[in-house]
Amino acid sequence: MLKGKTALVTGASRGIGRAIAVGFADAGADVVVNYHATADPELGHDNTADAAEVVAEINDGGGQAVAVAADVANRMDVGNLIAEAVHHFGRLDILVNNAGICPFHDFLTMPEELWDQVQAVNLKGVFLASQAAARVMVAQRCGGRIISISSISALVGGSLQSHYTPTKAGVHSLMQSLAIVLGPHGITCNSVMPGAVATSINGDGLATAEQRSAAAARIPLGRVADPQDIAGPVVFLASDAAAYVNGAGLLVDGGLFVNLQ
Repeated sequence: MLKGKTALVTGASRGIGRAIAVGFADAGADVVVNYHATADPELGHDNTADAAEVVAEINDGGGQAVAVAADVANRMDVGNLIAEAVHHFGRLDILVNNAGICPFHDFLTMPEELWDQVQAVNLKGVFLASQAAARVMVAQRCGGRIISISSISALVGGSLQSHYTPTKAGVHSLMQSLAIVLGPHGITCNSVMPGAVATSINGDGLATAEQRSAAAARIPLGRVADPQDIAGPVVFLASDAAAYVNGAGLLVDGGLFVNLQ
């Protein structure tokens, strides 16, 4: 499906990003696994080791992958990331903006520094990576795909997410604008909006069996999503089957959003 394509996935050392990276490899693409070099000891993560595991899984399965460290909120890092992708595989066809953070915090006591950090990673990072990748895709004259992981939080509020929800709405809005700007170059730009997903970013909200049960009860399909549930739609949007999908926001939430009654 994606043979001969090169895909770059930001924040791909675990969770949704990891599932997307493996999904791309299974579909035949060469994959650049981006990760932030700083470990997350409080969450029990070593990003460098986790990224190496993703690369090993892909390579052991007959695919081709490479891990590249970069902070998506840093323009120089992003430039180096895109350059490394082209250096390793000769081209760049697909960008998935997946890297994101959501440190839950009360609005009334939220430090300005935390607000700035979330905006920088979740929204500025998407701008920087999309701009750098688009420049390469335009120069290649072969079209391309930019897919950004937004969230159901682009459509609804969150009591401990007042710094996070605006970034996810912004990500979707940015993809809509880029769909207009880059469409004439054959580059489609879309967002995917996951609902509740069993990943570390949602650890506080899904930490106990009671929390997971309560979340599942609100979802018509009766379960919280696995990362693979998000990876499938992303692979679809990157494929030729989605060649005419541009500026869309694909809600992947098991029916959570529409279950209001």
